[in-house]
Amino acid sequence: MVEQPDQRPLDERVGRAGLSVVYLGIGLLFACLVLRGLATVRVPWGNMYEFINLTCLCGLIAGAVVLRRPQYRPLWVFLLLPVLILLTVSGRWLYTNAAPVMPALQSYWLPIHVSVVSLGSGVFLVAGIASILFLLRTSRLGDPDTDSAAARLVRRFPDAETLDRIAYRTTIFAFPVFGFGVIFGAIWAEEAWGRYWGWDPKETVSFVAWVIYAAYLHARSTAGWRDRKAAWINVAGFVAMVFNLFFVNLVTVGLHSYAGVG
Repeated sequence: MVEQPDQRPLDERVGRAGLSVVYLGIGLLFACLVLRGLATVRVPWGNMYEFINLTCLCGLIAGAVVLRRPQYRPLWVFLLLPVLILLTVSGRWLYTNAAPVMPALQSYWLPIHVSVVSLGSGVFLVAGIASILFLLRTSRLGDPDTDSAAARLVRRFPDAETLDRIAYRTTIFAFPVFGFGVIFGAIWAEEAWGRYWGWDPKETVSFVAWVIYAAYLHARSTAGWRDRKAAWINVAGFVAMVFNLFFVNLVTVGLHSYAGVG
């Protein structure tokens, strides 16, 4: 019998090949974290370089779960772009040689607190991207009468309802996870410094971001706020997370300065 050639459409074959590259990248990033842990002889998330790598890994794994359907594959481009930017920044400007963490961070709470916060942050990344794409899809660029290169690109996105659903469901998952991460940090602070909460800049902005996401979930279930208004709140939460990651860690001075670039 003569073997029939692959009759799948070119787009599908390219999509499958691209997805294979994404999975390979996830495996390589995981391997980097493992090797970093072996080099430092500790859990490899004690500074910004390691935290960003872990958060990107969590975001990619969340993407692999949420975007597993073929019709969602075009969204990978918009998730990979910020991940690649984050990895470039961490590798180029935030990299530090393998070394033990400061005594203040040598606690069993470090892997618990940071891993949970990283998981929540990574899933929030997926939610933020979905809300941004939802806003584009429901803007004039998504109007069939608009004829431009940007409009044609936006119309290739999944429909607005799907993007809204992705943003909502990922936020529902990430919201309690990130909240538990903040709680674990407060418990660690009580053990280390004798108080649960000290309005440290990192604590404060994390709490503000968490409240913004709570407002999004409330708005998303409220009539009259379910569409673009709620999406803008979700984007505001995403911006607060990015501000917390870079400005608060690199510019302000506080207890979390222990886990800065070094």
